Amino acid sequence: MTLLRVEKSDGIAVLTLDRPDALNALNRALRVEISEAFAGIQADGETRVAILTGAGRAFSAGIDLKELGSAEAMGDSGAAETSVVRAIGAFEGPIIAAVNGHAITGGFELALACDVLIASTRAIFGDTHARVGIVPGWGLSQKLPRLIGIGRAKELSFTGNFIDAEQAERWGLVNRVVEPEALLPTCRRLAEDMLSCDPPSLRRYKQMIDRGYEEAFGEGLRLESRQSREHLEGVTPDAVAARRAEIQRRGRGQQGS
Repeated sequence: MTLLRVEKSDGIAVLTLDRPDALNALNRALRVEISEAFAGIQADGETRVAILTGAGRAFSAGIDLKELGSAEAMGDSGAAETSVVRAIGAFEGPIIAAVNGHAITGGFELALACDVLIASTRAIFGDTHARVGIVPGWGLSQKLPRLIGIGRAKELSFTGNFIDAEQAERWGLVNRVVEPEALLPTCRRLAEDMLSCDPPSLRRYKQMIDRGYEEAFGEGLRLESRQSREHLEGVTPDAVAARRAEIQRRGRGQQGS
């Protein structure tokens, strides 16, 4: 069963996470499909801009905690996890995140791996790593403070509280907020504007910005990766399962249901 839809036309690829019943939670199979899809559009010689979005009411609820809470998954925290963001980063063209709904923890990190974030009015952002009992390994601890400021980043990450699209825009987390029906058309228009630029110059410009951004940032990412691996060694499946139940209870309370 395919968990990621890829639609390509006129130099644009739209990649849609397609586990709506699981809020597009990033299980191992979906992570592999994302990695393979980005490697594929990088290699096809035709795709110059990518749009990443989710099916249903979520962009992505993050790592599949049911899977993470298994003994087998807890013992395997290596290449499949890191390859997702690495594969996204290896795509040389611009990537637009069309954040249609919840972008939580690993889903938040997936959005931050993109170059431009456009949010639906229904978008919700949250970092629940500390509530689950894990720490980020895909760049969030280094990217988020640089985007919205260290104080705001600490508020989000130390509380696990959610913010809506309007607050995300005020904080500079997203480029703009649009109505749900305008989300993909807006992203496609942006992609078309990007396609109108000189292709080699656009690729080089993205590379210049990203490499310059990583001059001190890169060591921070290496620090995060080391700390994440060390922390996971002490996390048990039972602890993750218990915290997942508490997060679900708290989320229902925050959403008023």
